[in-house]
Amino acid sequence: MSIIVKYIEYPKRETWAELLKRPSFDVSSLFATVGGVINRVKTEGDKALRELELQFDHVTLGELAVSESEFTAAEQQMAAELKDSIRMAYKNIATFHEAQRFSPIRVETAPGVVCEQRAVPIEKVGLYVPGGTAPLFSTVLMLATPAKIAGCSEIVLCTPPRQDGSVNPAILFSARLAGVTKVYKVGGSQAIAAMAYGTESIPKVDKIFGPGNQYVTAAKQMVSLSDVAIDMPAGPSEVEVLADENCIPAFVAADLLSQAEHGADSQVVLVSTSSKTITAIRDEVDKQVALLPRKELALKSLSHSLYILVKDIDEAVDITNAYAPEHLVIATRDYRSVADRIVHAGSIFLGNYSCESAGDYASGTNHTLPTKGYARAYSGLNLDSFQRKMTLQELTAEGIRSIGKAVALMAEGEQLTAHQRAMEIRINRNNNKKC
Repeated sequence: MSIIVKYIEYPKRETWAELLKRPSFDVSSLFATVGGVINRVKTEGDKALRELELQFDHVTLGELAVSESEFTAAEQQMAAELKDSIRMAYKNIATFHEAQRFSPIRVETAPGVVCEQRAVPIEKVGLYVPGGTAPLFSTVLMLATPAKIAGCSEIVLCTPPRQDGSVNPAILFSARLAGVTKVYKVGGSQAIAAMAYGTESIPKVDKIFGPGNQYVTAAKQMVSLSDVAIDMPAGPSEVEVLADENCIPAFVAADLLSQAEHGADSQVVLVSTSSKTITAIRDEVDKQVALLPRKELALKSLSHSLYILVKDIDEAVDITNAYAPEHLVIATRDYRSVADRIVHAGSIFLGNYSCESAGDYASGTNHTLPTKGYARAYSGLNLDSFQRKMTLQELTAEGIRSIGKAVALMAEGEQLTAHQRAMEIRINRNNNKKC
């Protein structure tokens, strides 16, 4: 029996905005709940964290910080092959992010006027790594590796503990490998509050990174209003596959399902110029989903996903740019030329062999990406995310002669007299007049 996925043939452009809307969920009570958690953590600190962990994660905790012996035990528990795989992924991620280092700029914009720009690391960063239905140790590498390369002096990580009070061993191994300063056994919105405001155990940070469920996302949005920076707005994960008759249907189906298994609120979209291709992919999805341990989650995701038939590759490109997917797999004959026309996407995977899973784990690119159409305005996580750009300027006496009069006249035009005088006093000194 075929799984029901919404199938649309040749949608008119005026219907695209409605068609491409992400699934919406009732969050009316969400912010009140999260606000209560945040206020408790702000006022009660570690006491609130322990009580909330017992309430939400059903764990009674002593020390919130992971001990050195726990790190050692975690590494010993792991299979050698998995550790080697994580090391390889770390190397590739580090290589790609090292290449993003900023070269300082120094420009003489006018005689005697030198302007500079340099990159400065954000000192204290907080990383959130989910540990619920899937312990995302790959996210540790994606967040901590560029933070360390950027030069962040304090890198703290919060992740939900397991029911025995321990942390997933692969999360701890990845954290130690990538340079995390300290790991804390705290999950959910209470972890975000702890990093935003600080507690007796967990330091306050300057910027918070990482994905999470709707409560974590709401908490990040709330604390970012006035207290701490966050990486980007976030929503459920999503993928679009743009395919023509040159794709391999089994590959495409696997890519769609790899995103669908993230959760019931994930979305997958297939855009194709061939009805025959869509049919072949649909049949493969039906076969493959039955084999997934997370089948129920994938089926819920597929229930609000889309198969879209378009008339040609031009329309496929246009509808893709309208959707602005987090992940975009281009499985077409001329995938490079198609990619050159994509302006709204978080990360693009080129050709039949570039599965989205590669970017999630070990190709080297970062898998923390804008969702919900934010790819129109936001970049995925990169080295710049962990740095600030700071400008410098130096004027000599010659510089005052170059731009002084213009500055004074512009300040006068804006009726900012003190600004005007700050320049004129220097012009007068430069001209050997009394100030």
